[in-house]
Amino acid sequence: MTSDYVDRLEANRREKDEFFAEHPQSPIPPERRDAFDGLDYFDPDADSRVDATVTVHEDPDPVEMETTASNPVRYLRVVTFAFTLDGAEYALSGYRQEGEEGAIFVPFRDKTTGQESYHRGRYMELEPEAELADGDVVTVDFNLAYNPFCAYSETFSCPLPPEENWLETTVRAGERAPPLE
Repeated sequence: MTSDYVDRLEANRREKDEFFAEHPQSPIPPERRDAFDGLDYFDPDADSRVDATVTVHEDPDPVEMETTASNPVRYLRVVTFAFTLDGAEYALSGYRQEGEEGAIFVPFRDKTTGQESYHRGRYMELEPEAELADGDVVTVDFNLAYNPFCAYSETFSCPLPPEENWLETTVRAGERAPPLE
């Protein structure tokens, strides 16, 4: 992991903290913003940036995800990322809502969930530079894992990671449990 990468990651984290503290669309309720002094993050970790082999689902299966508001939302499983982490093989599914383009939504849980990270799971978004094809290799960077807005306010409804994205390993990267939890 280069110092340039760490500098960019830390600059991104400072920018996010500023947004959460000051922006009118912050998920932190206005009455709590004065006490907000930034999000808690795991230290940047080079081993949490993994190369993943892509399997594209040409005819994506629909997946109904439960939400924090108990109203399921439907996504399409468009891709699977297979990777090695801590010497073991894992896979995460990536989703989009029907008709959506761009970023691939990757909600997940791991063994830090409910202990060191948000009790309902965390998210990543992967933005491929081009259309993905079977066998492509992309970087899955758990240092970019973040908490959904519902971690900070019950006014948000957030999809919960489906069981197929529950990792049987510890991922100490990205955002920790919210300070308000």
